[in-house]
Amino acid sequence: MQAKILDLDGKETESLDLPSVFGTPLRDDVINRVYVSLASHGKQPQGRDPLAGERTTAESGHPPTGRGIARIPRVKGERYSKSGMAGAVASTVHGRLPHPPRSEKVIRKEINAKERYLATASAIAATADASLVQKRGHKFSSKLPIVVSNDLESVSKARDLKKLLIALGVDRDLVRARNRTKKISSSVSKRLRPGAGPLIVVSNPSKLRSASKSFEGLSVAASSSLSILDLAPGSIPGRLTVWSKDSLTGISKNVLKAGGV
Repeated sequence: MQAKILDLDGKETESLDLPSVFGTPLRDDVINRVYVSLASHGKQPQGRDPLAGERTTAESGHPPTGRGIARIPRVKGERYSKSGMAGAVASTVHGRLPHPPRSEKVIRKEINAKERYLATASAIAATADASLVQKRGHKFSSKLPIVVSNDLESVSKARDLKKLLIALGVDRDLVRARNRTKKISSSVSKRLRPGAGPLIVVSNPSKLRSASKSFEGLSVAASSSLSILDLAPGSIPGRLTVWSKDSLTGISKNVLKAGGV
């Protein structure tokens, strides 16, 4: 399988034989398993104080019947605001939670190394399948896979990167990702989460990563540390991906050799 190498102006310069990883069959089931496993590694265990909501003098009546009120624990005492109020149970104000999260619960999921490498190889191959990329909703006009010369890794300014994305025909996908930005709010903070736009894979992302911060939904990853979280957001394969020439050599060394696929 061959691919055309483009320069920074989007013009074809030479051809390149793609690594054999691009011939890996699609395995949706393995990709989903590995995605769920890796996503759990970013979660932080949390729990509640076992006595939360229980620090009260509330007790049930003895016997709890015959008083003409609900049979529920009530705070002891007289002539102060909490006297006679229900407490210490889940159905009361400031009471305990019925089934609170436990900090000792194991939320980290492990995955076999060969499954992880197979999923990565399958997700890499999916980036060259136009039907899968279109199914994810990406908008592009170039032939897949999109491979750019090593000059891509020297781009350090946002305006130069914007010209490159327009020349490659993936600029419309940035607009789509920006329109899919979601507001995530909680009791603590509010933030925005952009949609998943194009992914740029290079061997050395130090310069390009600073330029990419100006574009919502655009991600930059190193070929030596490619992950399912980058290649298949939401465990859905087929992310629109731009490769540098050297990055293809990097994935053939790291994915194929380590995974044995």
